[in-house]
Amino acid sequence: MTATAERILRTISADIAARPQQVSAAVALLDEGATVPFIARYRKEITGGLDDTQLRLLEERLGYLRELESRRAAVLESIRSQGKLSEDLEARIAGVETKAELEDLYLPYKPKRRTKAEIAREKGLGPLAETILEDRGVVPAELAAQYLNAEVADVKAALDGARDIVMERFAENADLLGRLRSYMKERAVLRAKVFEGKEEAGAKFSDYFAHHERWATVPGHRALAMLRGRNEEVLALEIEVDAEDASTWKPVERMIAEAFAVDPAKGAADSWLMDVVRWTWRVKLSFSLSMDLMTELRERAEEEAIRVFARNLKDLLLAAPAGSRATMGLDPGIRTGVKVAVVDGTGKLLETATVYPFQPRNDVRGAQAELARLIAKHQVELIAIGNGTASRETDKLAGELLSALPAGARPTKVTVSEAGASVYSASAAAAAEFPDLDVSLRGAVSIARRLQDPLAELVKIEPKSIGVGQYQHDVDQYRLARALDAVVEDAVNAVGVDLNTASASLLARVSGLGGSLAEAIVLHRNSVGAFKSRRELLEVSRLGPKTFEQCAGFLRIPNGTEPLDASSVHPEAYGLAERIVAACGRDLRALMGDSATLRKLDPKRFADEHFGLPTVRDIIAELEKPGRDPRPEFRTANFADGIDDIKDLKPGMMLEGTVTNVAAFGAFVDIGVHQDGLVHVSQLADKFVKDPHQVVKAGDVVKVRVVDVDPKRKRIALSMKKDDAGAPRGGSPSERPSGPRDRMPPPRQQAPAKPQQGSLGAALMEALKNK
Repeated sequence: MTATAERILRTISADIAARPQQVSAAVALLDEGATVPFIARYRKEITGGLDDTQLRLLEERLGYLRELESRRAAVLESIRSQGKLSEDLEARIAGVETKAELEDLYLPYKPKRRTKAEIAREKGLGPLAETILEDRGVVPAELAAQYLNAEVADVKAALDGARDIVMERFAENADLLGRLRSYMKERAVLRAKVFEGKEEAGAKFSDYFAHHERWATVPGHRALAMLRGRNEEVLALEIEVDAEDASTWKPVERMIAEAFAVDPAKGAADSWLMDVVRWTWRVKLSFSLSMDLMTELRERAEEEAIRVFARNLKDLLLAAPAGSRATMGLDPGIRTGVKVAVVDGTGKLLETATVYPFQPRNDVRGAQAELARLIAKHQVELIAIGNGTASRETDKLAGELLSALPAGARPTKVTVSEAGASVYSASAAAAAEFPDLDVSLRGAVSIARRLQDPLAELVKIEPKSIGVGQYQHDVDQYRLARALDAVVEDAVNAVGVDLNTASASLLARVSGLGGSLAEAIVLHRNSVGAFKSRRELLEVSRLGPKTFEQCAGFLRIPNGTEPLDASSVHPEAYGLAERIVAACGRDLRALMGDSATLRKLDPKRFADEHFGLPTVRDIIAELEKPGRDPRPEFRTANFADGIDDIKDLKPGMMLEGTVTNVAAFGAFVDIGVHQDGLVHVSQLADKFVKDPHQVVKAGDVVKVRVVDVDPKRKRIALSMKKDDAGAPRGGSPSERPSGPRDRMPPPRQQAPAKPQQGSLGAALMEALKNK
């Protein structure tokens, strides 16, 4: 192993709290093409039990450190080619651990455009600058008179050129840059102020019109809000350091002076150099280091935002599925009508329709009669209502319908997010699946299916379009996409995929497979028929043994020729599973699910040179609960009757809602008024909460109390405390960025409306009789 590889292993070992041997094994597997889900699940013996979280961090750090090493080699080669690489410099470059440190060292040797310092040297002023730096006994003005020539007209011009040369020397000292950067990170303040005349147009940023706080402790969500304000030309942002220091020489200037032993009290040369120190800070270093800190602030904020987005996406993807029940999807609309799609328990489209209960037609009775007909015809058990425009009106329409139906024929009504449904509707995948179906009706199908199985449907949509993050359009899109793709991959493989029913979009997320192989599997399935065993995967075009190894354990075949194909037991371990079954003296099918018998086994009896205790324990656990789904039981929130709009809310109201998004400063809760309320972190519990994710996650059904309502700004403050504590402290509702709702709330349910009297029930019964 090379010294570079060893250095990378040591660094990653410290980062993920693992032994170098574990890291080395994981790196080797990744380099061979193994995926994180596969390594985490089926290579525990090799990696010493590294979990998926450690492996994801390892993968990320490995990429960064390899880029660092590549850049280090390029820097060394560049300096060496200039003939300026000393042993000391080479050792220092070899010892840096970050890209920033490396670039600081490279700065004096980095090829650059013709600078003022370079021009001054060309005029013969290099010796003047060097003499002043080395001999503090000289008088700069007198010495400068000796360097006048055709290109240097007078003493002032000579000293200005010398100043440019010395300033470059000061500004390119790596050690000094490191100390100044560290000092600024500790002491700097981020200050925001509104541009004159932008107060009204930028009202949503009013919290930051005159705002300042320490750079080191600015929360990510506030940093991104201020950066967005700057991008929209509402806010001016500045990094300040020692702004309140009234001394003649600021600490940062004294640090530069000390680095070059400049003391203005010693004589004319030092006094002149001190002026250069001040000039260097004001003209060059203050700006460049402030830019560095602003960049780091953005990266820090983006990292936090991406982490929150990823965690919320994981919670959403692993939300409870409603299950294999006939479902009606309603995509609300006013002028264009409500699009209706009914799917069976497997998600197969049965029938579509469009009804027009709202303006301009106002055909309420006709719409309800058509919905009743579809419910009766297809024995619909669930109604999924999209949460977009006219959602509450459609929800009310459906509620009246259900109240008029016989008790045993009333489906469960649930409101789900339609975020991303339009993206899916217009996608190539939707066009391939429903080539003859109108785009708007495809959205209704998606809404129905995402209630049945959120994971299976949401994988068809680009993760960024699902919208369970904040400021998602303000962060690095490449980093965001990578992080979200990893979450989707982990979620899909954690649940497992039915090989014979999964869409190409879902199969593409399985370990080792991609879009082309997923399509090849579907094509094979459609032409040959359902897979009877996992081994038949090897008959799929371009799917070889290596890919089979990566994907087989995550694909399920219920009721196939091999019972173990319905479990997460990998085919490579079938022999081990059979030994375990034989030890119980039972038929495999009879043994699967028999916890009492399996728990009596001693795993050590079955471990050998090929499979260690982790694999044995995993197999026994899988035999206990074959094909177990890690997702929770399906549950929805019951919204209060008559609370349909933010204007209906009053402080003190107790409501039930669904957590839609969790941020560093609190949790957003959908309470059925088309505007999520914020439970500030200080209001999540009757105890101190550092991380909101420790208390709630996206999809949780919670009880909340209305604390404050601001209809004009569309902000709702909520509390989950049991006592009567006041409004959230700190950010309160103002932490929420204004703008369109862009998060993806999990399923929600409203209590059935009270039975309606009069003609509705009779009309529906008549419609059902005549269907």
